Amino acid sequence: MTKDIFSSLEKAAKSRILVIDGSMGVFLQSYNLPEEDFRGERFAKHPQDLKGNYDLLCLSKAQIIEDIHTAYLSAGADIIETNTFNATAISQAEFGMPAGICYDINKAAAEIARRAADAFTSKEPSKPRFVAGSIGPLNKTLSISPDVNDPGFRTLTFDEAKEAYAEQVRGLIDGGADILLVETIFDVLNCKSAIYAIEDVFEEMNTRIPVIISGTITDASGRTLSGQTVEAFWISVKHARPFAVGLNCALGAEEMRPHIEALSAIADCYVSAYPNAGLPNEFGEYEQTPHDMCTFIEDFAKSGFVNIVGGCCGTTPDHISHIVKHVTGLTPRTPPVTEPRTTFSGMEPLVMRENMNFVNIGERTNVTGSARFARLIKDDNYAEALNVARQQVEGGAQIIDVNMDEGLLDSEAAMVKFLNLVAAEPDIACLPIMVDSSKFHVIEAGLRCLQGKSIVNSISLKEGEDEFVRQAKICSRFGAAVVVMAFDEQGQADTVSRKVEICQRAYKILTEQLNFSPYDIIFDPNIFAVATGIEEHNEYAMAFLEATKIIKETCPGAKVSGGVSNLSFSFRGNNTVREAMHAAFLYHATRAGMDMGIVNAGML
Repeated sequence: MTKDIFSSLEKAAKSRILVIDGSMGVFLQSYNLPEEDFRGERFAKHPQDLKGNYDLLCLSKAQIIEDIHTAYLSAGADIIETNTFNATAISQAEFGMPAGICYDINKAAAEIARRAADAFTSKEPSKPRFVAGSIGPLNKTLSISPDVNDPGFRTLTFDEAKEAYAEQVRGLIDGGADILLVETIFDVLNCKSAIYAIEDVFEEMNTRIPVIISGTITDASGRTLSGQTVEAFWISVKHARPFAVGLNCALGAEEMRPHIEALSAIADCYVSAYPNAGLPNEFGEYEQTPHDMCTFIEDFAKSGFVNIVGGCCGTTPDHISHIVKHVTGLTPRTPPVTEPRTTFSGMEPLVMRENMNFVNIGERTNVTGSARFARLIKDDNYAEALNVARQQVEGGAQIIDVNMDEGLLDSEAAMVKFLNLVAAEPDIACLPIMVDSSKFHVIEAGLRCLQGKSIVNSISLKEGEDEFVRQAKICSRFGAAVVVMAFDEQGQADTVSRKVEICQRAYKILTEQLNFSPYDIIFDPNIFAVATGIEEHNEYAMAFLEATKIIKETCPGAKVSGGVSNLSFSFRGNNTVREAMHAAFLYHATRAGMDMGIVNAGML
C-alpha cells in the first residue's frame, strides 16, 4: 500500500501540475454554527466553550466536513487536506480538551477525507485523488520567547511538541491519509520536532508515506517569523527527504513570487505553492478574486516554479476551479539535479563551495578552552557570554562551537540556556552552531534548541558500533551533520594508519547502514600537541596531514576538521609562537584537504 501511494503520487506529479484545495476555515465560518454543534453528544457537558474549535467538527459534524471536501474535489482538486490544522494536544489545550482526543480527531478527519477522495477516484480512476493530513504549526513556538523581557524563556519543549505531533501522525495514518503535510511553518524548530515525530512513528508503525513541508514567509524580507531565509529553511528541513517543499499562507501570490522562485531554484524535490487570496484588508478579509489570483498562479506554472498549486486563507472552491483551468495542460516543473554540497544553516545558509578555502569555527564559546567564557557562564553572566560569541562572529567565524563541559556546571542546563538566548540574537543566530560535548545527552539537549542545520561535535566508535549507530541515527533525525573523531574501542588514533582505518570504518557504517549523506560527515583525525618533549609526538602534525589526504581520497564527500589550538598546547602562554604555529600548520593542512577547523577566529 505504501509503495502504491508513492508511485501513484509520483506518476501524477510527473504528468501534470497538481492542485491542492483551498481554505477550510472560510467555509466553516460561513456556516455560523452554534455552540451545541461543536459539542455534539460527546462533549455536551464540557466545562468550557467549544465554539471556534473547528477541528472538533470532525467528530460532531462529520457531514459538513465531507461536504466541503466534496466541493473542492468537484472544483478539480487533486489533493484535499484533512480538517486537522490545530488537532494537537498543545493547540487543543486552549479548549481544555481531554488527553487522547487528538488521536480521535485526526483519525476521524482522515477517514472523512478518505471517503470523499475515494468516491471521486472511483468515478475517474485515471485521476486519483489524494488525502493530505494537515499538520499545523502549533500555537506555541520553540525558537521565540513569549516574554520580551526574558528572551531565553520557552513555554514549550521540543519533546512536548514531538509527542503531540506523534499522536496526530498516528491518527492521520490510521485514518488513511496518503500524505503528511507539515504546513504554515513560521518556526522551523517546531517543524523539526514534527519531522522527528514523523520518523519515530514511521519506525514504530513500520510504514512510510510521502511528506510535504510548507513554510511561511511572513513579509517582504523573505524570512520566516523565526528569522530564517528561504535557503536556510530548505537546508534545515531537507533531511526529511520530502516529496515536496513549498510555501503557503501570509502572502498573496504576487508577494510570494520571488520566494517561490528562490526555493524552486535550490530544492531537488517537487515544489508546492498555495498562497492566500491576496493580502488581508483592514478587517482581516481576503478580497482577491479567483480571476486575479489565477493570473499569478499561472505565471508560477509557466515560469517552471511549481508542481503543486492551490489556495490558503480566503480561497474558495471558485478559486480552485479557476486555478485548475489555468494550469491544466501546463508542464510541471522538473526538479533540478543539484550538485551535492556540504551545507549548514542558522538563520542564514552556509554552503561549502569549491572556492571556499577554509571554514573558521569559533572556539571561544567553549568553557574548556576559554577561561573568560567559563567564568562568565559560572557567574551566570550570559549577557556578556553572548558578547564572546558576537566577537567570534565579528572576527570572521562562520560557525560557532559551543561547549559547556565543566565539572562545576550543569552542562545540559547551561547549553540549553545559552542556545535559547543565542536564538534571540540575529547577529549570532545567523551562523550555524556546532554543539560540542563529550556527553551525548548534552548534545541532544543542544539540538533540541536549534532551528537550523547544526553540527554535532562529536560521535565516535569509542563505545562500539551499536552506540555509534544509535547516536548517529539521533543526529540524523535532527538533521545535523556529525563530526566523527578518529577514536575507536582501542583508543584515540595517533598514527596515519589508525586514523585512516577508523575513519574509513565509520564512513562505511554511516553511508551503507544508515543512508547518511557523506556530505554530512566531518572527520576529525586528531590534532595532537607537538614539541612536548616526547620524541614520537614530534610526528603528530605530519600524521594528521598524511591521514587527511588519504581520508579525502577514500571517503568522497566527507570533510575534515580539527582543533587547531591543540597543536601548540606545549607553548601555552606564548601567544606569538602559538599563532605562528597555527598559521604554518593551516597553510599545509588546507592543501592536504582540511576543510574547516576550530580556531580563535579573531587571532588568525
